[in-house]
Amino acid sequence: MLTLRQVRLAWILVLPTLLVVVLVAGYPLAQVFYWSFFKADIAFVEPPEFVGLENYAYLFQDPDFRQALWNTLKFTVVSVSLETVLGLAIALIIHSNFRGRGLVRTAILIPWAIPTVVSAKMWQWMLNDVYGVINVLGVKLGLLSQKVAFLARPELLLPSIIAVDVWKTTPFMALLLLAGLQMIPEELYEAASIDGASRWQQFWSITLPLLTPALVVALIFRTLDALRVFDVVFVMSGVNPATRTLAVYNRQTLVDFQDLGYGSAISVAILVIIFAFVLLYMRTVGKEALK
Repeated sequence: MLTLRQVRLAWILVLPTLLVVVLVAGYPLAQVFYWSFFKADIAFVEPPEFVGLENYAYLFQDPDFRQALWNTLKFTVVSVSLETVLGLAIALIIHSNFRGRGLVRTAILIPWAIPTVVSAKMWQWMLNDVYGVINVLGVKLGLLSQKVAFLARPELLLPSIIAVDVWKTTPFMALLLLAGLQMIPEELYEAASIDGASRWQQFWSITLPLLTPALVVALIFRTLDALRVFDVVFVMSGVNPATRTLAVYNRQTLVDFQDLGYGSAISVAILVIIFAFVLLYMRTVGKEALK
């Protein structure tokens, strides 16, 4: 049991951080909620008009919002799934003992260390159908019969963006999962080997159950990032309806259309969707895993 003095000390230590969060995040968030109930433009050319829940009601009627939501969900499910599987595989490889392990661990972090805007622009050039290195090498090596316009064909644009995101973010997943692997005692594997358990049996009986807390944390972090993805999509495709995510549509509404009220409602909707995903994780696998 914590004493009253310890509780007071805890609040004294946490209070400065809480104040910073309230000032940095709380006030802007309150403003977003406030303006979501108004019909207003950013320049305030006309006086703001209180419309209540009208902006939120229009969300369900707006085909552009529904399309952006669908694009965001597809991006999130596919990218996070691939990053989790690849990240786990990489973490298991670099967790084992082999010559040059330190160099490999450093090298895999390079994609993650590159700023997203830079990596997106780099891949945009590489995927170009005229001078892109992917097309040039693909044709020369016989992997492609002809050059492909990856960023001009709607059916290939979103998969291309997902591939770039997987390339960049998989090292982050691998790093989180590697930290979880290093927390598992080696004695458990030694005992399992003595009992005759195979590597596959050790993975399912020891590694995966004990890695679940780190896996849940990694999934939550990546899902939050994926649901509000903006930079890689905007750089590679702009406001193309085939790939426009909620964050991109939100920016288009606020900046291009100058619609402060409806743009604020979209921002609140994104927050609610992210919160719902976090609750879903915690109620399904997170609650038991993080005990």
